Amino acid sequence: MKLSTIRSTLAQLGTQPTRSLGQNFLHDQNIAEWMVAQLDIQPGETWVELGPGLGALTEYAVRRSPKGILIEKDGRLADFLRERYPHLEIIHGDAAEYDVRQLFARGPVKVFGNLPYYVSSQIMFQFTAEPSPVCALSFTLQKELAERLSAEPRTKAYGALTLLVGRRWRVKYLRTLPPTVFTPEPKVDSAVVMLTPRERGELPECDGGRFTTMVKQGFSQRRKQLRKMLAPYELDWPAVCAALKVEQTVRAEELSLAQWIELTNIAATHGGTPHLTEPSEATAQDIHGEIFDVVDENDAVRHQASRHDVHLNNWRHRAVHIFVFDEHGQLFLQKRSKWKDKHPQMWDSSAAGHVNAGHDYEETARREIEEELGVSAELAPIGALPATAKTGWEFVRIYRASHDGPFTLNPSEIESGAFFALDQIQRWVSTRPQDFAPGFLECWKTFRALE
Repeated sequence: MKLSTIRSTLAQLGTQPTRSLGQNFLHDQNIAEWMVAQLDIQPGETWVELGPGLGALTEYAVRRSPKGILIEKDGRLADFLRERYPHLEIIHGDAAEYDVRQLFARGPVKVFGNLPYYVSSQIMFQFTAEPSPVCALSFTLQKELAERLSAEPRTKAYGALTLLVGRRWRVKYLRTLPPTVFTPEPKVDSAVVMLTPRERGELPECDGGRFTTMVKQGFSQRRKQLRKMLAPYELDWPAVCAALKVEQTVRAEELSLAQWIELTNIAATHGGTPHLTEPSEATAQDIHGEIFDVVDENDAVRHQASRHDVHLNNWRHRAVHIFVFDEHGQLFLQKRSKWKDKHPQMWDSSAAGHVNAGHDYEETARREIEEELGVSAELAPIGALPATAKTGWEFVRIYRASHDGPFTLNPSEIESGAFFALDQIQRWVSTRPQDFAPGFLECWKTFRALE
């Protein structure tokens, strides 16, 4: 959008850029087209633009795919955008308060925008928090913030923000934008960054909550030696530094992302928490060596067989699914680990598992919620499913539990998880059933019918 067009449009709307909203309108059309091109939006892909203003980026995004969502805080501009782009979904609201969980029903989405400097960190954390429905983000930020996100160790810009975002996202500093490409001109340079999810296995697994706590503690006084900052963890510091291959006088900014992850795992092991790594070959053999009761069409036990043989021959067996609700009535869903032998990285019930030979449904449900979520809770049966092809030939008992978390997710079982409102899940199931394990879909249908 040309500078003259911006000025005339604002005049027609009887408005001016609002400083409190951080409004600086991009008027360089070449840069606008280039910024949208970086996301490589494909026909039919869903994209979300935050703070579109008068649509400088929107006009190039909509040429690539008509499935756009615009979130604009300024009501005057939201009305303007509705008239200009009647086929797009226009949300008059604050992007910093938008419920990102709604986007799971849209499939992997791409997000971009010229973010107001005063809330850019908050918005970025909101759209990148785990789990995220976003597959790529491109933001215009204050140059200083962009440098912090993409910084290397042992530099002034390198800090907690670098690590907290970088653990799960690759950050690429694309280019610097001078103030002259905006109106009104900001007082500082801006920069465009691109964030893309890291591939699973690119870095070792670690407890995200512990990682966040340790990083924030380590950088809270960055001039002090890390040994002093992490003293509450009572680590064997000489041994830690030997493992990390660093001096004992090391400071927080001297550790790479990989070293911070290793430090987190050392602290977890020291504290008695299992080290979070890929399941060992022995563990995998134990899983496949599990023995199940093989049952008939009436759920009566006929004989026992190994997990491998049961699945190979599609013999009827038993399983449980647990639906864990928080105090607001939201249901916790888990995303299955990539190491699961069936339906890896698909969304599933809060916890689920097979009933081993000689065990009953209820004791299995108690075991699964403890092993997968790290909590105990009272269980109430809410439904049962017959063994069919849709359930994987499992007789399923569904249990309900109440717990607000936090949960300690078993990484060999669960990649991530979150609470969702029931209407969000229903929209998601209706539009993208392929995201869910088949057993959960059958349990969900039963649960909805019983409501």
